[in-house]
Amino acid sequence: MGFSCGIIGLPNVGKSTIFNALSGAHAAMANYPFCTIEPNKAVVPVPDERLIKISELLKKQSPIPTRIEFIDVAGLVKGASKGEGLGNKFLGNIRTVDALVHVVRCFHHHDVVHVMGEINPLRDVEIVNTELMLADIEVLARAREKVIKLAHSGDKLARARLELIDRMLCHLNEGKMLRTLHVSEEEHSHFKEFGIITDKPLLYCANVGENGDGLQEAAILGKWATQEGAACIVLSGKIEEEISELPNEDKNEFLRTMGIEESGLNKLIKVAYNLLDLITYYTTTTELQAWTLKKGTHAQKAAGKIHTDFEKGFIRAEVYNFTDLVALGSEHAIREKGLLRSEGRGYIIQDGDIVHYLFNV
Repeated sequence: MGFSCGIIGLPNVGKSTIFNALSGAHAAMANYPFCTIEPNKAVVPVPDERLIKISELLKKQSPIPTRIEFIDVAGLVKGASKGEGLGNKFLGNIRTVDALVHVVRCFHHHDVVHVMGEINPLRDVEIVNTELMLADIEVLARAREKVIKLAHSGDKLARARLELIDRMLCHLNEGKMLRTLHVSEEEHSHFKEFGIITDKPLLYCANVGENGDGLQEAAILGKWATQEGAACIVLSGKIEEEISELPNEDKNEFLRTMGIEESGLNKLIKVAYNLLDLITYYTTTTELQAWTLKKGTHAQKAAGKIHTDFEKGFIRAEVYNFTDLVALGSEHAIREKGLLRSEGRGYIIQDGDIVHYLFNV
């Protein structure tokens, strides 16, 4: 799996429409709150022009792309952290995702009711973010109760954990998401253990109408997101859903006709990669496959993403880059030019690397 995104937002903002557009999964949609009760999940191949080009040059059939999992959960309402609506059931579904895609309604459509009565993106964002922060406060308060006795008994590890929990609670009580709290790498490793939500990278998705309806509201949301250090994209869920239902050969023509440079899926993936600091690299030993990695990952750890045996018995990695393959046209030419490198376990995998692992178990 490449990475996972939880799609969140108030009810009736177009979450399931956008989920369908991104995944082609055809989740249920309706003009009433909580149409989505159980989370909809879809694993989607990541569009990758480099993978296609490598396949052509190396004459590798049926290349395997890296993937992204989308999880569309029930609409969040005010009071969800206390059990309103689907409450904690909803919140539990997004604790393990890598990033959040917050769909915000910017379109005006009188046939689709807005749970708050009128279109106001910043108010809607505040409602959802507040519920996420309240949910994290509740989780941390329970964690604090478990660790406080140990901390008072002099346990050094417990004291450090209590100090971290108190800093996190203080930050949340000031109305700030935990992704803005400065912590060390070691401290941040505990966040997943607590099941924290508000530390996740956040991408706002402004859902506008087919004819540009809501662009003014989307601009307001985009400006606010920049100030908050979050990303924001603008798309029309309805148009994206229409694109997703077309045959592949007709999609580019439809995009050109609509004056759209790229699909919402491509746009979202590019922004998400940047948010999560991700890269893509490739292996070709038996079949051509793309893999998603965190930037800065060493070769031995990257090998473990493929199979634990690769990591345990790592000997070396034979590496060249996509740009060299395109420039020279073949792996044979790369070898002749001396551009095939032998790298050790400490080598940091680069975006576009093509890697052959040598290992011994």
